[in-house]
Amino acid sequence: MAELDDLLLIRQCLQGHSGSFGALIDRYQKPIFNVALRMVHDDDDAADIAQAVFVKAFENLRSFNPKHRFFSWIYRMAVNESINLIKRTERFEGMQEEPAAIAKTPADDYEEGETSAAIRRALATLNLDYRAVIILKHFEGFSYLEIAEILGIPEKKVKSRLFTARTMLKDILLKQGFAQYD
Repeated sequence: MAELDDLLLIRQCLQGHSGSFGALIDRYQKPIFNVALRMVHDDDDAADIAQAVFVKAFENLRSFNPKHRFFSWIYRMAVNESINLIKRTERFEGMQEEPAAIAKTPADDYEEGETSAAIRRALATLNLDYRAVIILKHFEGFSYLEIAEILGIPEKKVKSRLFTARTMLKDILLKQGFAQYD
């Protein structure tokens, strides 16, 4: 149903009803921000990415192919913008040995616990292609097909990257001293 609503809102927007694009922003702002935050680990950068994604989406709305899902199109923009920011940042700052910590409240620390923090740190060390599939599958809950659409790669490649990413995460966590449970 949301897909049909998206197409209607896009059509209305292309006909000059700017409020229709506002409805799309309201629908996707939080998910776009969240995927960017999981990629870049910084609230301000994630907000900048979300804003850039919606500006680009608005500017390129005429090029949107209604045969595809709007959410896949806009999520792909968010992942690409996140990757571009990470690459620009790494180029200027160089790679850090320890990923920068995310600012958290004491309540967040309590809820997340040691294991969640270790997983987040390990995830931040992964190559961007592997990080993206893990985030989209396990944090955002997308299916293999949806991830393939978002990243613009075949579904088999999604499965392969996900398998490799999970193996890499497991190895990183084992090196950090987390026991393996079978």
